Parts: sequence; structure tokens; C-alpha cells
Amino acid sequence: MGAIKNLDQLVQDLKDKPSRRVAIAAGHDPNTIAAAARAASENIAEVTLVGDSERIKTLCDEFGLDANVFNVVNEMDTVTAGTRAVSMVRSGEADVLMKGLIATSDYMKQILNKETGLLPSGNILSHVTVLELPAYIKSHDKLLFVADVAIIPAPDVNAKVQILKYCVQAAHSFGVENPHAAIIAATEKVNKHMVATVDAAVLKNLHEQGDITGCIVDGPLALDVALSPEACKIKGLDSPVGGKADILVFPNIETGNVFYKASTILSNARLAAAVVGTSAPCVLTSRADDEESKFLSIAMGCRLVR
Repeated sequence: MGAIKNLDQLVQDLKDKPSRRVAIAAGHDPNTIAAAARAASENIAEVTLVGDSERIKTLCDEFGLDANVFNVVNEMDTVTAGTRAVSMVRSGEADVLMKGLIATSDYMKQILNKETGLLPSGNILSHVTVLELPAYIKSHDKLLFVADVAIIPAPDVNAKVQILKYCVQAAHSFGVENPHAAIIAATEKVNKHMVATVDAAVLKNLHEQGDITGCIVDGPLALDVALSPEACKIKGLDSPVGGKADILVFPNIETGNVFYKASTILSNARLAAAVVGTSAPCVLTSRADDEESKFLSIAMGCRLVR
């Protein structure tokens, strides 16, 4: 299989494969239901809305959607709807979980519940975003896998190892066989007073020792040399990753979140995102995400199913 190079190709590829089953927690959500209907009507996913059935019917009428494309499990209480949706995934009745009208805090509690949740022992919860940046598509003809922009505020070096591995797994699922991973910092020099550079050097060393496989790792790398061959040339940087990164691992949530929002607001990037580390992909979109981003995130969740 060749690498998926843009998000339209992701969608098209899924249409040629068996549909995955998506359970949406508190699915009576006007911001999600249209994206879910598109996923169902395009045969990307079999969607079950766990939520208020009357409200779901009203929303379908309001938006001109065919309610018959959904399976509906009637549950008016949002927290209980979350519990039932998580249970469906845990029992194998669904392959992907998605947040609907349920509060993010309640959604995450359901996922993290040690008895009934979806986080295997020893794993950390993280978030991987796939960005289709017009300029990067033009210059490199590929997507960018970035993390963490939404969940872990200040990952330590062990968390960064897990985050990198999650990004590599996601890239592999998109057909990128040996992704180039850049561990981002403000400089290419290791400085003991800059934790991000020290951590990056550790990740690079772990890769060289064979503890991190399936990718090519270098760091610390500033963002310009991670993405631009010209910047590498100007700086005289010889790096196996420089100028051609598939993966960006950020030093903290501020760096990642600013990059993510700058990419979408200023650069018109398209995106898909999923919570990972769990036993099944979990879609957690922002309230500010548009219908297309939610639809593409459903597609990404379906792609990540193993």
C-alpha cells in the first residue's frame, strides 16, 4: 500500500474497505450529527448514536438528514450515554468511540475509568493530529503527524517516548513505512538549561540503540530545519530528518497547541485527530472544529482501528 498523502485520499481509501463501527456518546449533538451522517452515508462508518432519540430525530429533520443512516440507542442522560457508548467499544460492539454532547471531563473520565474504561495498564493517554498543510503538500506532497496538542501539558521524557511511538503507529496506519520524526525544540544544540533539547537527545539516542523502531528520529530540531530543506542548507545542518519530517513531537502542550491553531487559522490546514493509547481510537474534537474536521476525525479513527 502506498502512503496516504492527503485527507481526501484517506476518505477515498476507506470507501474501498469494510465500514468500521462508531459509537457516539450523547449523540444528540448538533455539532457532530452532520459529520456522523456524512460518514455513514459515504459508507466509511456504521454509526450508532447513543443519546436522546427524540432530539436526534428533531436534529435530523432540522438539518435535512436521513435518520435511517444511524443506529440509535435511546439514552437521555449524557453521562449514562457515555457509559453505554464506552461499553459498546469495550465489548467489541463498536470499533471507535466519539464524543458527542457529553462534557469533555465526563468523556475522559469514562475512558480513563480503571474498571470499565479503555486505557490499558501501562499506557498513557495522548492525542495525535494529522495536518494537511497546503504549503507542505505543495513542497513535500505529504501529511504531518503532530503530538501532543491537546492532552498532556508537560510530558516528561518517558511520556515523549510514548507520544513518539503513537505518532509512528499512526503514520504506519497511513502507509508511511519509515516516517521521519523530528523532536522539536528552539535550537539544534543540546543545552542542559533547556529541558526540551535534553529530552530530544535522549529520544534520538534511544532510537540509535534500537529501543525506538519503525522510524528515523533526530533532535533537537527547530521547526524551520525540521520542515525546510532550504533552512537546513542555510544553517549547514546535516540531519537524516531535517527538511523532510513526517512527525513533529512537541516539547509541551503550549508549543503544540499554538502550532495546531496557527496551522488551521493562518494556513488553512485541514485536519483529523484522535485520542490514542487507548484500546480503541477515541475521537475528541474541539467545539471550534467545523463539520469537515469532525468528519475527517471520524475517518482517522476508522483508519487507526487495528
